Amino acid sequence: MSIQPVDVLYTAVATAENGRDGRVATDDGKLDVIVNPPTEMGGAGSGTNPEQLFAAGYSACFQGALGVVARQAKADISGSRVTAKVGIGKIPSGGFGLTVELSVSIPNVDDVTAKDLVEKAHQVCPYSNATRGNITVDLAVV
Repeated sequence: MSIQPVDVLYTAVATAENGRDGRVATDDGKLDVIVNPPTEMGGAGSGTNPEQLFAAGYSACFQGALGVVARQAKADISGSRVTAKVGIGKIPSGGFGLTVELSVSIPNVDDVTAKDLVEKAHQVCPYSNATRGNITVDLAVV
């Protein structure tokens, strides 16, 4: 897959201190959180963690992409929800990898339409485009 050029409209800036056991803040002050490894990974679990932040960003971004494709299809997605589950674990090469499961609920359309909208949103969403071919992203219409 070739890298597509991007006409940048906005750039987010965040700085981390002390990695997974510290603090992450954006340059505009809108996000400033303590991060800690989850207890499942031996951490205190008292703050958020990068996987939760990724899940929050991916679910919000995918919901936005769903809105774009729904408007094009003139489909009613009011009341829809996107839940992202981000898993982290060891990979055979010795590092760590991620998995993502996106569960999408669109109550005002039939199952066939919902699946079509989710597939189209997966092609539009910047997070989906960034992860495609790099990590497993499973889509589920619930």
